[in-house]
Amino acid sequence: MADQPAAPPHLAADDGLPLPQRTWAILTIALGLTLAVLDGAIANVALPTIAHDLDASPASSIWVVNAYQLAVTISLLPLASLGDIYGYRRVYQYGLIVFTIASLGCALSDSLLTLTIARVVQGFGAAGIMSVNGALVRFIYPRRWLGRGVGINATIGSIASAIGPTVAAGILSVAPWPWLFAVNVPIGVVAIPMALRTLPPTRSSGVRFDALSAIWSALAFGILVSAISGLGHGERAIYAGAELALALAFGFVLVTRQLAQTSPMLPVDLLRIPLFALSVATSICSFVAQSMALVSLPFLFEDTLGRSQVETGLLLTPWPLAVAMIAPFTGRLADRYPAGLLGGCGLAVMAVGLALIGLLPAQPATSDIVWRMLICGIGFGFFNTPNNRAILTAAPPTRAGAASGMQATSRLLGQSVGAAMVALVFGLFPQSGTRHSLIVAACVAACAAVVSFVRLTQRGRVGR
Repeated sequence: MADQPAAPPHLAADDGLPLPQRTWAILTIALGLTLAVLDGAIANVALPTIAHDLDASPASSIWVVNAYQLAVTISLLPLASLGDIYGYRRVYQYGLIVFTIASLGCALSDSLLTLTIARVVQGFGAAGIMSVNGALVRFIYPRRWLGRGVGINATIGSIASAIGPTVAAGILSVAPWPWLFAVNVPIGVVAIPMALRTLPPTRSSGVRFDALSAIWSALAFGILVSAISGLGHGERAIYAGAELALALAFGFVLVTRQLAQTSPMLPVDLLRIPLFALSVATSICSFVAQSMALVSLPFLFEDTLGRSQVETGLLLTPWPLAVAMIAPFTGRLADRYPAGLLGGCGLAVMAVGLALIGLLPAQPATSDIVWRMLICGIGFGFFNTPNNRAILTAAPPTRAGAASGMQATSRLLGQSVGAAMVALVFGLFPQSGTRHSLIVAACVAACAAVVSFVRLTQRGRVGR
């Protein structure tokens, strides 16, 4: 059953949750988001250790990361649709439960196969958290503070992303790799009852779940991400091209099916709203630029500038740190000024920062790198929170789950495309691929800024 029949009088129509329930709901969202983001970041650090302990090849061990990402990607939109139908609170709760149980399964795995299967299940749990996270934020905060709520979430996500490698290194220094996943269990055990008691019930969209569309969606996005990742890992162009063609075919079938539905899983109805469509396009472009930069920078710092791994980790930190520091401020601005203006200015600043990094001298001082990274982080921070708020508020309340799912999907799609583009640039410019990648990333960010400014000429459909 949906949450609707049991909904109390203080549903989202009354503009957010009352205190102190709001505070506890915010903390619940923070715990779940931290788990999902942190677990996507810490596994990379442990791959060599996992491969050695499980007697697996380095190439095979990559599936520990890929299985998680693929499961998240293919299930975001179906789970967001379930949130619209059965309530965002319920999807989030089950996501936490599945994630926690799967984390225990990861910790107890004794082979690469069992670990990969557990990571797939864990990815589905993470998708349950991320698919409706934004929708719940919309119903937890009063409308006048929605930008602040999105900013707080951006801060939490940035901090979790920034400290992921450090947390992983710290755990591995005192314990074996299974503890990377075991630490999620007590956090999940605390968060699950909090989610049961504090998250807001929401009204149902009144439609049935379209299982066939979920299959088409999973095939289209799964094969698309696989093709993009294949290009990034040097797969032959003919195979990647065949995968792209297959993904487009499944995508065509999916879109054709969705056009006839009133609450489609792939939100083609929302994409007809100019503000929503432009905000999604801006999001994809911005995350392409960010991904290109974050994939290229370790090569620049270590291979080109001769910095150590520890120094590289520290030099990467100013970017997410700047996003975390500025997100609450931009959240307040987002409640007052158009996302097109804030996002456009932020992406223009980010483009300048990326270009400045790409034009670093041969032997730069650490301070020269840090202030350029801070510029990138400040620019991205100015874009991210207002853009997320625009995506969420451009949709009517009963479609908040679809908007939240599309927000997360656009981020993952942009990151995948960005990583593949770095591989292509590296292939074209073997000697100077890192610098060329950063310049291309700056151009993509500048294009994203233009798309963002176009939103100033549009009026989206905004609902609470």
